[in-house]
Amino acid sequence: MFKKLRMDIDAAKRNDPAARNKFEIWLTYSGVRALSRHRRAHFFYKIHFRLLARMISQRTKRITGIEIHPAAKIAPGVFIDHGQGVVIGETAEVGTGTVLYQGCTLGGTGKETGKRHPTIGENCVISAGAKILGNITVGDYAKVGAGAVVLRDVPAHATVVGVPARIVRIDGSKDGVDLVQEKDDPMLKELCALRERMFALEEKLGIKYEVKDDADIQYPDKD
Repeated sequence: MFKKLRMDIDAAKRNDPAARNKFEIWLTYSGVRALSRHRRAHFFYKIHFRLLARMISQRTKRITGIEIHPAAKIAPGVFIDHGQGVVIGETAEVGTGTVLYQGCTLGGTGKETGKRHPTIGENCVISAGAKILGNITVGDYAKVGAGAVVLRDVPAHATVVGVPARIVRIDGSKDGVDLVQEKDDPMLKELCALRERMFALEEKLGIKYEVKDDADIQYPDKD
């Protein structure tokens, strides 16, 4: 337990330039405290003291703002920065060296049974507000951008952004990444198609209108 705590503190010192010393991290960092309490809850969960495990988990949530299910598997050396609003589901797994920022979620997509939460590899970065949903895998050294919604596997060394998340870099390079196809917005395409259809119908009906500027469209009287 103490070895894992030291690895968590070392990860915080390595990843947070604001950290002045390890003693301060141990006393004040909510992410380190949440992980320490989670390991205790996880121990009780494994020996089938599951009510006690959930009580520890819920108290940790009230104290730190970080909710981790007692069954989640989190390797030592993970750093939760700030941590407010972080949610980690029951069957989630997080590898050593990964950094989780505030507001990120490792969640499910419904009422599936079995493995229904993501597996995060080693040395990943999950940025603020990112949502990784379902039984998917995020490869080692991958980066998930702030606010991204990840619904499918992310290869190792890739960077993904957007809603839904798309790959924009692999191993720091754009080579081999089809950015044009991934940037298509289906909602925007549908709106454009509806706009063109409206213009065609108005032309058939003989309706004409004058556009003075982008926000001022004046239709003539029906007469």
